[in-house]
Amino acid sequence: MRAFFSYGVALVILLLVAGWLASGTLINGGQGPGQGETAIVDIIEGDEGPLRRMLESVGLIATHEEEAAEAAAEALSVAEQQQAATVQAVRAVRYEARELPLEVPLRGRTRATAKIAARAETNGLVQAVMVRKGQEVAAGDLLCRLDQGTRQAAVAQAEAALAQAEAALAQAEADLETNQQLRERGLSPANTARSFEVAARSAQAQLRASQLTLDNARVELERTEIYAEVAGVIQDPLANVGDNLSAGGECATIVQLDPMLFVASVAEARIGEVGVGMPVRVRTVTGQTAEGEVRFVAATADAATRAFSVEVEMDNADRRLFDGVTAEAVVQIGTAEAHLLPQSALTLATDGAIGVQTVEGETARFLPVQILRDTTEGVWVAGLPETVSVITVGQEFVADGQQIAASYVTAAAADEV
Repeated sequence: MRAFFSYGVALVILLLVAGWLASGTLINGGQGPGQGETAIVDIIEGDEGPLRRMLESVGLIATHEEEAAEAAAEALSVAEQQQAATVQAVRAVRYEARELPLEVPLRGRTRATAKIAARAETNGLVQAVMVRKGQEVAAGDLLCRLDQGTRQAAVAQAEAALAQAEAALAQAEADLETNQQLRERGLSPANTARSFEVAARSAQAQLRASQLTLDNARVELERTEIYAEVAGVIQDPLANVGDNLSAGGECATIVQLDPMLFVASVAEARIGEVGVGMPVRVRTVTGQTAEGEVRFVAATADAATRAFSVEVEMDNADRRLFDGVTAEAVVQIGTAEAHLLPQSALTLATDGAIGVQTVEGETARFLPVQILRDTTEGVWVAGLPETVSVITVGQEFVADGQQIAASYVTAAAADEV
């Protein structure tokens, strides 16, 4: 009897365990949330059967309607979590467009306007040198004096010959006038006029020749003094006392420093942006600065570099600028609307285009930009609206069109990050 009781209790326990197991769920993992889950009772007898109905009646398993409602609720919860995960928190700054001066950078050197050799126009020994190297001279200053030799005597001789010719002309004219009076009174034959007229014309010609001889003698004497044709600074080569200069020999070299030139080359890609008359700022490696303007742009490129020569003229009345100094310059070609952004705000699109991620409502929007200038304060870019909100923190973690949660800071605060 006791054995039957034990078997009965064991059977009841077995039935309860079987019912509990039948109310469970078999999960086939790796298929995502809510996927691969099957009730064990359905595996045993299908979707409908007496065992399912009994377990449903005692509340051990849910009905099909309740399972469907629970699955829909779980799917909705997962979707909400995924949507919340796609909302990226970012930091943005509002930027306003500003006027950016457009400039063409140049690198070259300063160059004197001219280097002029003061040359002798006659032969002679250098008797005196009136200047020294490094001395500033003005146009018309005496530089060198040559030995006059016999030139002064030639002038005196020419002056005497001129006086003699003047006297001869006066005598010839007087004789012609006397002959005319005698002919009018009938005291001299009419055919005598011809000889007196010829004598007068010959005296006039002799006077002109004497005057030219005197002029040439005086010019030759003046050529013994060599003067500066332009203002500038004296440089080598400079003659010394006792040097024998022939016609064309150099007495001194004058470097014309005012105005000063800046010479450089412009790449062929930007030659169309530079024109005569444009303002230019120049800064030398020695720290001097100057303002000038473009005075010449070459019409043909250098065969080796494919660059175009450019000359800038600058005022140098105070002699601050020296010849041959390396310098940099910028040609101011106009202005453009641009934004000054931190360099870290730039990012790349999937196609490799450079741009920035901006805030448009509650989504991120990629806008391509053109870099105009890169400075220590940031990068100047074009291609953005006049007022734009640029993502400065988190732009690398968002995609075009992605939902974002933007917090705004000032540009100064963004630079400190």
